[in-house]
Amino acid sequence: MQFEKQDVWKRASRLACDTYKAIANCKDFGFKDQVTRSALSIPSNIAEGVERETLNDESRFLYYVKSSAGELVTQLYIGIEIGFIDKEHGLKLISEAKEVAAMIAALIKRRKGFVKEQEPDYDIGSS
Repeated sequence: MQFEKQDVWKRASRLACDTYKAIANCKDFGFKDQVTRSALSIPSNIAEGVERETLNDESRFLYYVKSSAGELVTQLYIGIEIGFIDKEHGLKLISEAKEVAAMIAALIKRRKGFVKEQEPDYDIGSS
């Protein structure tokens, strides 16, 4: 499998594991579920995108990854603020999530030359 060779997938997988461990004892199951879903979505969508047949499909999943990273960062900040996550550990997780997101942004940028995005067709008419 190609995704297993990518550093970004390895880092995202480690981030998911570390995030899960950071909130393992959290009794707020709604919060815990949301955070783990965001964290697990990052490496999962990297894997799914890389295993797709076309660059368009891969790019679409990379955008999902970037969105999930933003969601995770937000939830980590909230978790720190409400005392569910140790501040020092939480800030390290946030830093790693931002680095993974930057790696994904670079991948998206590299693929943009290969992916033809449709231009919106706005009919604004003449005034």
